[in-house]
Amino acid sequence: MHGIVIRNTGYSYTVKTDAGEVFDCKVKGNFRIRGIRTTNPVAIGDKVTFTPQEVDSSIEQSHQGLITALDERTNYIIRKSTNLSKQSHIIAANIDMCFLIVTIQQPETPLQFIDRFLASAEAYNVPVTLLFNKTDLITHEWQDYLESVTHLYETIGYPCHHLSAKTGEGVEELRNLLAGRVTLLSGNSGVGKSTLINTLYPHLHLATSTISDAYNTGKHTTTFSEMFEVEGGGYIIDTPGIKGFGTFNMKKEEVSHYFREIFLHSTSCRFNNCTHTHEPKCAVRQAVERHDIAESRYNSYLSMLNDENENKYREAF
Repeated sequence: MHGIVIRNTGYSYTVKTDAGEVFDCKVKGNFRIRGIRTTNPVAIGDKVTFTPQEVDSSIEQSHQGLITALDERTNYIIRKSTNLSKQSHIIAANIDMCFLIVTIQQPETPLQFIDRFLASAEAYNVPVTLLFNKTDLITHEWQDYLESVTHLYETIGYPCHHLSAKTGEGVEELRNLLAGRVTLLSGNSGVGKSTLINTLYPHLHLATSTISDAYNTGKHTTTFSEMFEVEGGGYIIDTPGIKGFGTFNMKKEEVSHYFREIFLHSTSCRFNNCTHTHEPKCAVRQAVERHDIAESRYNSYLSMLNDENENKYREAF
């Protein structure tokens, strides 16, 4: 049988068949050694082949299955596992677009986190739109910062939207964008992802929590990944909040390719193998000095070049 993975609890997968039936599936034992080395061989959004399993109907009411094959993915978004630094974790697969939810205050999303996420999305061909949530909480002193960060990413080419899941500002516009697409919603813990989903689709009743007063950081309320069908034939993918975002499987000479503006200016560098760190007549560093490339973006690029140092990843977020 064939279907799509709509829920991942970490040890089992819920698969919805092409005919609309739902099966609770495990992964075949030798499946984990195939392909890229990951902590999760199957991810939300994967299209899979599975074999139904016989169960004792007096004990177990749900359909059971064993996943035996994985369709080729059109794309996916991946991060380095925070528990096993030599492995990766696939957040979701076969995505039409991703909404990265960020906040300027309560909590403040680090720009380096945004840049790392965007770079990984570029590497695996996932379109990203930035959603600046909790605009109702932004004080006057931080309003200029919101506008400058929005301008930065829009200039690079990433669509940006301001919204408040609490007041409903900008929510209806998002609802129209979600129809007919598979959309991943991601972001740091505490940015209001679950609240936003509840505002868009109240019938889902996702759990939410408050921000930690002591550290101004979010608490995990979503404990596993799940895909929900929405109006218009689309799906949204809800995933646990991400504390950090280490890059995975990127060669140093490739990192600049995933920063759009750095890659654009690099074509004018004197050396084809320029690392944009110390070489003479480096067009990228000249662009940073002219403020044609934001210093924050350049610093994120330099940080990713140093990702081979595991302590750098651990301490960054």
